[in-house]
Amino acid sequence: MDLPLVYHPDYSFVFPAAHRFPMDKFVRLHDHLRAAGILHEGNLHQPDAADCHMLALAHDAGYVNRFCANAQAPAELRRMGLPWSEALLQRTTRAVGGSLLTADLALRHGLACHLAGGTHHAHHDFASGFCIFNDLAIISRYLLASGKAGRVLIFDCDVHQGDGTARILENDTDAITVSLHCENNFPARKAASDWDIPLPRNTDDHAYLKVVDDVLSYLLPLYQPDIVLYDAGVDVHKDDALGYLALTDAGIANRDRMVIDHCLARDIPVCAVIGGGYSNDREALARRHGLLHHSAAQIWRERGLG
Repeated sequence: MDLPLVYHPDYSFVFPAAHRFPMDKFVRLHDHLRAAGILHEGNLHQPDAADCHMLALAHDAGYVNRFCANAQAPAELRRMGLPWSEALLQRTTRAVGGSLLTADLALRHGLACHLAGGTHHAHHDFASGFCIFNDLAIISRYLLASGKAGRVLIFDCDVHQGDGTARILENDTDAITVSLHCENNFPARKAASDWDIPLPRNTDDHAYLKVVDDVLSYLLPLYQPDIVLYDAGVDVHKDDALGYLALTDAGIANRDRMVIDHCLARDIPVCAVIGGGYSNDREALARRHGLLHHSAAQIWRERGLG
């Protein structure tokens, strides 16, 4: 058995080419991993869409209904940053279902990776920053409510602070939010995660990896979570359009390996989602996101997981 990977063709659809959000990166990531032999029919898992009951674990029912019915006010749509469509509705609910499936697979096998997810700017009752429903918060509450986990730790390495996740889960004592982000970047008004680690602009590989190592060495023994939800955003890359940090491909690959190794060394399952990444060069962006899956597949083989 190979590393479990979660994807659905609904993740990418025809979308305005000039829009800042790279909607085609998901299918390009899929195609890249297929070509590399990382993804194949034997390890591909296709999710169902998350239903309203699941979305309501972290979101206001009125907001969920407004989005699903295309009844949001113009100001809500502007804050969401994406044009509404039936395809967007399908993509959004399917991707949340994909993150939930990835978490279940991670608990079963020790490690699983999504080819989407990490929508950490979505708040309880509104969308923000291209994020509509917060999969990290929904997974956390699903795992805790179902008894599948007694404590969840979210390790968010997207370059932008996970403000929506922090606010939704601020009173959930068994869901630990950790955000490692560029301090001078979106959102302008930061939330209060359980652990915020703001980094200065232009932080490079060496400095960044030192922080990751120190943080995990301290927090994993402290909390001893039953699972880690890892947001492996690649907008920390030096060439990212919305980033301001200075990591290289090698730095991102080493970060992904470090996070997974830290967790698995303590027998903590890892559910990995891809988070943010922005570039007009969509092929390069897909390869950048694929660093997570390449690193995870190598670790899977080395450790003989499954």
